[in-house]
Amino acid sequence: MNPVLRIEDLRVETTGEAPRTLVDGVTLQVDRGESLGVVGESGSGKSLTVLAALGLLPAGTRIAAGRILLDDTVLVDTEADIWMRERELRGLRGRTAAMVFQDPMSSLDPLRAVGAQVAAAVRVHQPMSRRAARDRAVELLTAVGVREAAERAAARPHQWSGGMRQRAMIAMAIAHDPLLLIADEPTTALDVTVQAQVMDLLAEVRERTGSALVLITHDLGLVAENSDRLAVMHHGRVVETGVTRAVLDNPAEDYTKRLMAAIPAESERAASAVRPGEPDALVADGVVVEYRVHGRRQPVRAVDGVSLRIAAGETVAVVGESGCGKSSLAKAVLGVQPAAAGSIELGGVAVHNELAARSAAERERAQIVFQDPYSALDPRLTVHDLVAEPLRIRHAYDRGTVTRLLADVGLDEQHGARLPAQLSGGQRQRVGIARALALRPRLLVLDEPVSALDVSIQAQVLELLDALQREHGLGYLFISHDLGVVRSIADRVVVMQEGRIVEEASTAEIFTSPKHPFTRQLLDAVPRLDGARRGAHPLPVS
Repeated sequence: MNPVLRIEDLRVETTGEAPRTLVDGVTLQVDRGESLGVVGESGSGKSLTVLAALGLLPAGTRIAAGRILLDDTVLVDTEADIWMRERELRGLRGRTAAMVFQDPMSSLDPLRAVGAQVAAAVRVHQPMSRRAARDRAVELLTAVGVREAAERAAARPHQWSGGMRQRAMIAMAIAHDPLLLIADEPTTALDVTVQAQVMDLLAEVRERTGSALVLITHDLGLVAENSDRLAVMHHGRVVETGVTRAVLDNPAEDYTKRLMAAIPAESERAASAVRPGEPDALVADGVVVEYRVHGRRQPVRAVDGVSLRIAAGETVAVVGESGCGKSSLAKAVLGVQPAAAGSIELGGVAVHNELAARSAAERERAQIVFQDPYSALDPRLTVHDLVAEPLRIRHAYDRGTVTRLLADVGLDEQHGARLPAQLSGGQRQRVGIARALALRPRLLVLDEPVSALDVSIQAQVLELLDALQREHGLGYLFISHDLGVVRSIADRVVVMQEGRIVEEASTAEIFTSPKHPFTRQLLDAVPRLDGARRGAHPLPVS
């Protein structure tokens, strides 16, 4: 064994008069050329552990005990009172160890060209001219599968797709061929095909450079395919560790078993909640959505003549890669983005294509539950006021109605007095659902409603959505890149590519007998717990 990173009996605490332990006695090791998966729910301490290893702990936390070695260099040894200085740590970051963060958009400077940012990362440890650094940046971007890298390097981050931005982050991380790559939820916000391409890229980098990889994630399918060993963390401790295949095939700890049980099963929805005698929740006919782009005479057509029907009590999932038009379709249904052509009916009533032209009654017929419940909720309002707000706007506020709505989503009056920051991610999403239900809509647009949640919380929210649908006869327009979730909740699946529907069928048909090549490509990219990916994912696709 030749360990690149050793963490021994690490304890991380909050600072202050009454310190709270966040990471408690964690011991981990990853060898050269090896991939270590670290899994656990939010708050388990997995990210704090590796941030401590790089000297990047957030303000208000500190290493209270333990020993950390990077390539046999002691970074921290509390017993020997060894603490590497920040200046020395900066010399190791990027050169010996590099990190790929979860959200590349927040990690990249929005005002600088992507190529310039990659070039700046190159010059940190390799003194060279700006021109040479730009040339090296183009080489790196080409190496991670960005086509026409010389031209695209001049673009700013918002002009790149999510998958391309993540490739830029990987290009920066591998600029100096580090011995250790740490990837913290590197694919959470990506579609399955792009996710597979990014993981293939990390595997190719490991094979070429011999570097080790620490993969931090809550996706057990992802670690099954991409890690040699697995560490499961819970409440700041490592509760189980071993060879990935052995841990997943025969988990010894109850917590590991619970994590695996929370993964959506590879089976379709047990029974439909469709109510045949009621008006359809949504009928969209020939919907076209176009965007004006500066410098182009012709508008960009994001949705091209899409027709879609959702019955009362039915869940229709819309899937496809980023940019396929699924979110633009949802915006058209809600009236947020006016449809340039086509018609929309909600609950059997024709509505205007533009939100401003819709009456209050028309607006109430469709509501949305957003992907990120924290950013979707006003942090200054209590839970009670957040749910009451749409009722007050419609002059229909009643305290009892708010209490009932909270009870419907599994919250009580104590939760009603709290602010969003005082709730867990799952509780915040429940508030978002209660708020969406306040005006008794016929259709809920669910835009990636569980992608930001851990698998156990995800399962609870999906069960809640199913129960609410059966009780109220709601139609769901369910947008997701997680095909495992889609399989467990949807009655039908619509596959979109380049603004058009390329396949539409029952969930069972889509998953067992896909007809369109793009549908098969999506299914091939889904991470599987058995670790055997169905298809290949060539790198140069962006």
